[in-house]
Amino acid sequence: MAKLEDEAAQSTSALGPLVGLTREDIFGAVAVMLRETASDPQRLMKHSRTMGEDMIKIMTGKSDLAPNPKDKRFQDPAWQYNPFMRAGMQYYLAVQKGAAHWLEDLELDELERDRARFVSNIIIDSLAPTNTLIGNPSAQKMAITSGGLSLIKGLKNAYDDVVHNKGMVSQVDKKPFKLGENVATSKGSVVLRTEMMELIQYTPTTDEVYEIPQLTIPPQINKMYINDLSPEKSVVKYQLDNGIQTFVISWKNPTKDQGHWDMADYVNSCREALEAVAKITGSKKVNVSAGCSGGQTATMLASKMASDKDELLGALTLMVCVLHPKQNDIEAGSLVSENGLALAKHRAAKKGVIKGDDLARGFAWLRPNDLIWNYVINNYLLGQDPPAFDVLFWNADATNLSGALMGDFLTVFETLAFTKKGEVEMVDHKIDLSKVTSDLFILGGVTDHITPWKATYRSTQLFGSKDVTYVLSHSGHMQAILNPPGNPKAKYYIQGDGEKKLPATADEWLKGTEEVAGSWWPYWIDWVQTRSGKKKKAPAKLGTKQYAPLDAAPGQYVLESC
Repeated sequence: MAKLEDEAAQSTSALGPLVGLTREDIFGAVAVMLRETASDPQRLMKHSRTMGEDMIKIMTGKSDLAPNPKDKRFQDPAWQYNPFMRAGMQYYLAVQKGAAHWLEDLELDELERDRARFVSNIIIDSLAPTNTLIGNPSAQKMAITSGGLSLIKGLKNAYDDVVHNKGMVSQVDKKPFKLGENVATSKGSVVLRTEMMELIQYTPTTDEVYEIPQLTIPPQINKMYINDLSPEKSVVKYQLDNGIQTFVISWKNPTKDQGHWDMADYVNSCREALEAVAKITGSKKVNVSAGCSGGQTATMLASKMASDKDELLGALTLMVCVLHPKQNDIEAGSLVSENGLALAKHRAAKKGVIKGDDLARGFAWLRPNDLIWNYVINNYLLGQDPPAFDVLFWNADATNLSGALMGDFLTVFETLAFTKKGEVEMVDHKIDLSKVTSDLFILGGVTDHITPWKATYRSTQLFGSKDVTYVLSHSGHMQAILNPPGNPKAKYYIQGDGEKKLPATADEWLKGTEEVAGSWWPYWIDWVQTRSGKKKKAPAKLGTKQYAPLDAAPGQYVLESC
C-alpha cells in the first residue's frame, strides 16, 4: 500500500503541454507504425519468425526470458515456480521484447520512434497477465484465503466506481478526509471575494511578524489546500510559525459560463490580490510563491508588472514550474504536434470549459501502470480499498479549466513566450522576463516526470534578476514541495559554497552541488525571511474595514465540485 501511495503521489495531475494532446496525435502514431509495417513484408516476416522461436522455447520449457527485477508485477513466487504462470509471464515478455525489436527496426525518424514507443508501451502494459484474475496469482490466493470475499468486495468497488466515479478506478479512499476538520485546518479568513477568486489571510501564530507579507498563487487546475494539507505537511503553517504574514489565493472552479476567463483575467486577479495584501499589511512590497501552472501565471504577472514599472512585487519563489519547455522533456511530449495544439485550442474554445474529470482521465491513461492498472489490481482483483492518502485526496478533488486559459497556456508552450524578449504579446504587454529583477528562488524535484528538474533549471537563465537561487529536492512533483522537516529520507542539493552565478546548464550546475540532509524548507524560509524586512507586532485582527473578514479558511470556493 505504501508503494501504491508513493507511485500515485509522484503522478499527480498537472497543467502542461499534454493538455494539448489530441486523439488525432495518438491515432497518427499508430498509423505511422502500421504504415511502416505494411511497407516491408519481409521485415514483418523476420520479426514474426523470431517471435515464433520464442514461443516454441516457452512451450518446451527452454525459455530464459525473465522480468526486470524492478518490475513489481511479477514479484510473486508463483511466477517462477508454477510452470503455467511462468509460461504466461514469458509469453507476455516475448511480446514485449518482440515489439521493442520491431520498433527499433522500423524506418522512423527520432520523433516518430518516440511516439511509436510511447503508444506501444501503453498498449502492451494493458495486456499484462497481472491485470486479470486468471493471470494474477496474488489475486487468486486472496480469493482462496478470503473465501471469495475479496472477489465480492472487488465487484462492489468496481460498481461504486461506475456509479460514483464516472467509470474511472478510484485512486484514493476519500471518506476519512473533510475540509476544515482534518485537511486545510490552519486558522484564517477570506478577506476578499471576487467572481474569480477568494483571498485568504491566515492568523499569525507568532507575537511578531515580518513586515513584508507573502502571497501564494496556486495552480488553476488544482485547489489551493495543497498548501495546507495537514499540520505536518502545511506550507502555510510553516510560514506562520516562522513569522511570515501568509495569504493564499483560492480560485473559483469555472463553469461553462466562465469559459472566457483567460490569462489576462487571472493575472489581473493576482494583481488585485497583491494590492489587497499590501493595503491590509501596510507593506510596500509583497513576496510571491507559486507552483506549476500557478508559477507560469506568477511569471506572467511579474512580466506585466515590470512592463508597467510597478514595484509592488518583492521576492519570487517558483516551484516545480517549467517556463522553457522542450518537446522531449517528458515521455509523452513527442505525441504533441502543431496540428494537435491547434485542434486542442479549437475544441477548448468550443466547449467553453474543460471538465476536471476529463483532464484527470486523460492524464491517467498516459501513465496507465501507475494510475490505472495498479488500482485495478488493488481495488478489483484483490478487493482492497484504495489508500487513504491526503495528497491523493487533494489530487482527486478535480477542478475545471476554462477553455480560454487552456488556449493561452498552449500558446505560451507553442511560442516559447517566456524565452523571447518582447516578441510575444499577451496580457496587454510584450512578455520580457529580462525586465523582471526580483530575487528568485526556484525549486525542482529529482524524480519529477511532470516538470522535470532540468527543465525547471532553464528558468534560472530567463530573468533579469541578479540574485537567483536554485534548489533540487529529492522527490517527485508535489512530493518535492511537500517535504517538511522530520522526514528521515529527505535531502536536497544546492550550489556549492563560493559560487554565485548559476551556470548555463543543469548538468554544469549539478557538478558543483553539495548534498544536504533534511528538508529544504528551513533553507527556503531563511531565504524568505531575509527578504521580508523587519519584524513588527503581529496584527490583532485579520483584514481591515475595506477588507472585512468573511468566511473562515479555507473559504467557499474549495468546496465547489466539477
